Amino acid sequence: MMSVERYDTPAEGRLIGRLPPVRGKYAEGVAMAPFTWFRVGGRAEVVFRPMDREDLAGFMADKPKDVPVTVIGVTSNLLVRDGGVQGVVVRLGKAFARTEFLNGQVRFGAATLNGNASLSALRLGRSGLEFLSGIPGSIGGGLRMNAGAYSREFKDVLIAAEGIDGAGQLQSIPVDEMGMSYRHCTAAAESIFTSGLFTAPDGDPAEIACQIESIRAARAKSQPIGARTGGSTFANPNGLKAWELIEAAGCRNLRMGGAMVSEKHCNFLINTGKATAADIEALGEEVRRRVLESSGIELRWEIQRVGVPIRIEGAGA
Repeated sequence: MMSVERYDTPAEGRLIGRLPPVRGKYAEGVAMAPFTWFRVGGRAEVVFRPMDREDLAGFMADKPKDVPVTVIGVTSNLLVRDGGVQGVVVRLGKAFARTEFLNGQVRFGAATLNGNASLSALRLGRSGLEFLSGIPGSIGGGLRMNAGAYSREFKDVLIAAEGIDGAGQLQSIPVDEMGMSYRHCTAAAESIFTSGLFTAPDGDPAEIACQIESIRAARAKSQPIGARTGGSTFANPNGLKAWELIEAAGCRNLRMGGAMVSEKHCNFLINTGKATAADIEALGEEVRRRVLESSGIELRWEIQRVGVPIRIEGAGA
């Protein structure tokens, strides 16, 4: 059940009154914290759940040009700030979670969970996608940041990303035009990925299952699964491990407000129960400061931070 803010003023005087008609659903003042892995953050001005790709394309084509759009998936790699998100938050649903296996290829909808994608491939004896079981989140987020784990990245198996551009036009972008590098792609920020086409050759199901189980076991052993956390907080600098730099800077178990650096893996930040987004972001910035001071290396945020920052009384204390 979504927590939605109620308004006394007419819709014409609010953002929702300026938005085009759609077949999907709009909701105003939606609390974002229940959606996010960190369980923090303010409200979205409007959340739009499109019915299908054509509904999303129509919205993008007809919305006012000055209305910002933020796309979210399952928010495993997202920190929503306490002031909430202005404009429209697009959340893709079941219509964008379909899987289609082709001859040596597979098309995963952007809302497909990475873990489910790897299991679908296993069931049909398709190989090369086992690493997806080690990446929290969904296909759309993986396309946007060239997600990776266990020595493989999206760019290694991607054929093309499919989506909608800022003007509402359908597009298909070949992998060699995505500008994919470590945790980065150069696709236009306003493009919304709706699916990805991947290589998926036949393989030995027993071997595929063994690799998936090995990845899951390694992840459970080394990462704080089950905690209120996100994915890896910082990208690894060239040839180095972010967690080693963080540990060397004395940041393991460092706390700020209700946020702390994980004892199990110090490239993860945790909401211990009462953290605000300001606590988590301030802790991350303190980790960056200490690492820079101790090693001369500036860590880059891998977690995406969206929304309006506000100062909460006592945050960072």
